[in-house]
Amino acid sequence: MKTVLVASSKGGVGKTTIATHLAAHAALAGQRTVLVDADPQGSATRWCERRAGLESAVLPIDGARRHRAAWKSVPDGTERVVIDAPAGAMADDLDTYLEHADALLVPVLPSALDIDATVPFLNAVSKHERVRRGQLRVALVGNRLKPWTNASQQALDLLAQWPYPVVAQLRDSQAYVMLVGLGRSLFDYHGAKVRDHQEDWQPLLKWLKKA
Repeated sequence: MKTVLVASSKGGVGKTTIATHLAAHAALAGQRTVLVDADPQGSATRWCERRAGLESAVLPIDGARRHRAAWKSVPDGTERVVIDAPAGAMADDLDTYLEHADALLVPVLPSALDIDATVPFLNAVSKHERVRRGQLRVALVGNRLKPWTNASQQALDLLAQWPYPVVAQLRDSQAYVMLVGLGRSLFDYHGAKVRDHQEDWQPLLKWLKKA
């Protein structure tokens, strides 16, 4: 069973969108997939509920009120677990999840304020024993990028100087908002309109295979 934690100390960075898309991709690949919703807002749970009628359904588990008990609810035979961490949580708040995860993804928006707000979180994560030992791999996800703008390019140049790799550059699109609201993902569709967006995810998916 592989477990992926999506977390950031900064709210509004697209954490739930990334978590639900990873869960959908795994489920569509035929993996038994669980999405642990640790965010009190419950957006990931509602996404799972809207998806419940599909063959690629994802099982939601409440992780907001019972962090440790959540693991006891993961069914035997589960192949992929994705954790949507609480918005604004610092590393100390995520200790239970950091102990179980195989990979940590940290979404970052292309603004100086968002990047600055992420630094203390990454500094705290770097001190975790599993990260220091290389047991928990950490990567950044550039989210809501506008590749044609200087701001996005400057943000990526800055992130490239950090000790963690940028494993995806996800472009800004209202499609994500619409799809999450429907319990769907980009990976549920095939066609020219979504192909470029799907390609944005390929480096991230390849990195997760190695994590």
